[in-house]
Amino acid sequence: MRKKVIAGNWKMNNGISETVGLISEIKKEMSGKNFNCEMIICPPFVNLETAGALLKDTVLKLGAQNVYFEESGAFTGEISAAMLKGVGCEYVILGHSERRTIFGESDQVVNKKLKTALKNGLKPIFCVGETLEEREKGITFKIIEAQIRNGLNSFTESELENLIIAYEPVWAIGTGRNATPQQAQDVHLFIRELIGKMFSAGYAARLIIQYGGSVKADNAIELLSQADIDGALVGGACLKADSFIKIAEAS
Repeated sequence: MRKKVIAGNWKMNNGISETVGLISEIKKEMSGKNFNCEMIICPPFVNLETAGALLKDTVLKLGAQNVYFEESGAFTGEISAAMLKGVGCEYVILGHSERRTIFGESDQVVNKKLKTALKNGLKPIFCVGETLEEREKGITFKIIEAQIRNGLNSFTESELENLIIAYEPVWAIGTGRNATPQQAQDVHLFIRELIGKMFSAGYAARLIIQYGGSVKADNAIELLSQADIDGALVGGACLKADSFIKIAEAS
């Protein structure tokens, strides 16, 4: 039985004071409740140390939104895997559509980042997804397959035991639109079957595959009840404690 994983991607939101306030509210909302999922928050880099201190002695895990693929050196503005580990990160989001489209990250760059993250003991949330134009052309599965094959190129199954894949249709991120539960399930099943062909059926059955794309408290139950959807990568709805917790409760 795969455990559901709910991750909140704060993106470029919240300073230090807002971080303290939101985490405090999340902890209050969690009080007295039991959850059947792993819960992760992913604040901006500058808030990671503060967030990590606030998450101690809670079930909440800390994640980052990106990492650079080199260990150290003259890479102005970048953050290494060791730095993330040093402030308590267990997870890191890689290949998010905003990194791909706004910052031009290729599948090959994502592959390097995955290698660096796993080598340093970070658990990657590896994002894949198609644009609206690609979906309308009927090439969703072709795009997803290319992103996964390129992103996981040269990995062995044993190296990927801590990998999470997040399917995020680009056309549904921050738009208020979301894939129907059946559309999402179809892609999740395709991903699981593809991973089974690339590695093994046993590994594919264990692999956690999240859905990301305008997940909210009011659609979470239907999405998370699908057979191959193992959690959510939450955007805007994770910036309010009550909605983040309601999504976690839906799992």
